Amino acid sequence: MRPIELNKRQQHILEIVKDKGPITGEQIAEKLSLTRATLRPDLAILTMAGFLDARPRVGYFYTGKTGAQLLTEKIGKLTVKEYQSIPVVVNESASVYDAICTMFLEDVGTLFVVNGSSCLVGILSRKDLLRASMGKQELEQMPVNIIMTRMPNITTCSADDLLSDVAQILITKQIDGLPVVNKKDGSSNSDMEVTGRITKTSITKAFVDIANNRIV
Repeated sequence: MRPIELNKRQQHILEIVKDKGPITGEQIAEKLSLTRATLRPDLAILTMAGFLDARPRVGYFYTGKTGAQLLTEKIGKLTVKEYQSIPVVVNESASVYDAICTMFLEDVGTLFVVNGSSCLVGILSRKDLLRASMGKQELEQMPVNIIMTRMPNITTCSADDLLSDVAQILITKQIDGLPVVNKKDGSSNSDMEVTGRITKTSITKAFVDIANNRIV
């Protein structure tokens, strides 16, 4: 992952602020023989990136943070809700055959199994479906609730969880994704509505966004 790249003028601005800060935008512009309007985009980039901070009637000052520190802060602030995708669910009464078709058509590695109240009751992985298909069972007659992993043996996350924490869970448990759930008001801990999914692909997208400076 490449560090944030600054142009020569932005690097010069940092040196000025390091040496003279706090310093106003007008004073920086004067030292560079530029207009305040010309300098405004550079100051905005440096401030949004975290290299500089600004205080009204005081001016700009250097935060003292390195590119690596700023990158760590960005990663640490990302939450699941920013990168979760639409969940792919099947009803617990669906057949294994239907689940295989759904997984193939939706091109996902995990299916979330819900009951009639749309609450999470299980998870189906590629391995679960492959294992079932290798036997001589009638897949069209076998309900998925026979082969799924059941609650409470399911790891979940919420939309407000940190993406870095979820990434650690995926690594530790060696799984492809987690259901994003929301506990229904006035219900028990087991009554959780599936509102999204977070996967290794989702987390990879977050890192790509950071690398391309799409996150400030």
